[in-house]
Amino acid sequence: MTLKQLEAFYWAARCSNFSIAAERLHISISSLSKRIVELEASLGCTLFDRSGYRAVLTETGQNLLPRAFALLESAAEIRNTLGASEGLSGICNFGVGELSALTWLPSFIASARLLYPKLLLAPHVDVGAALEGRVNKGEMDFAIIAGRSSRQNILSLPIAQAQFVWMASPTLANTVGTADSALRQALPLITLPPGAGSSRIIDAWLMAYGIASVARINCNSWGAIVGMLIASVGIGILPTSWAEKLSLHNQLEYLPCSEPLAALNYSFQWRRDDPRPLIRKMRVLVADLADFSLNSPLPLNNSLPLHHSLPLHHSLPQRD
Repeated sequence: MTLKQLEAFYWAARCSNFSIAAERLHISISSLSKRIVELEASLGCTLFDRSGYRAVLTETGQNLLPRAFALLESAAEIRNTLGASEGLSGICNFGVGELSALTWLPSFIASARLLYPKLLLAPHVDVGAALEGRVNKGEMDFAIIAGRSSRQNILSLPIAQAQFVWMASPTLANTVGTADSALRQALPLITLPPGAGSSRIIDAWLMAYGIASVARINCNSWGAIVGMLIASVGIGILPTSWAEKLSLHNQLEYLPCSEPLAALNYSFQWRRDDPRPLIRKMRVLVADLADFSLNSPLPLNNSLPLHHSLPLHHSLPQRD
């Protein structure tokens, strides 16, 4: 019995399928299966029932799982203590939202490449709910997501905050007055889709103002949202650093409101059962570099034209 065999067994049991487990260990599916078979032979028992469409743990496999985790965790602690200079290698699949991608992600990638040149970074950009689901399935090593996870098997470490303000074009700002009055006048709210972190603070703000329903234009691109705000399609929220830049260029103006938007807290999320040094080192690096106050490297004042093909979804207020 070897650590590699236990590692293959453990991740095959924890991931949704053998393919994901093999990718996490940076080996082929056949190599993963071979290690599991060798482990079963050395123990003299069957760990997976392979009679069905999907291999499932036998009773013996279920009994071995927590013991395998304890051994792998101990091995990871030894590496962390005695092998601190050991570099990382293989593929690191992780997820971020678009706001992270447009602010601190480039500096994180650059720093990680310098520190760990043998590590191949594979970032995925999506809304938080989708990223959390992929972390939960074992498809991603970690994700930086707004809020904390409610899933029992996912750990969340707070790392940074993002501040937002209400914005509109100068034309709309001069006519609607405040953000709440604009929404009460049925002006569209241009926002990221449900499942994005920013939608949570918008919903909380609407509840504080007693606004039950609004006309929404859900769009999955911050750049397109900025473009529609400039074109006076509706009002919306933007990160404070972007708002300052666009206001300075007289393209958007702040919409006053007596109740400011709450800060959006972001956390580093990973599986509770993942003891690898990769997670610890990436967690430290992200915590050091995550900064949502950075300006976007993209020219937000020259956002995508409105005729560009974009996945938009309109949601009108419900009638009583």
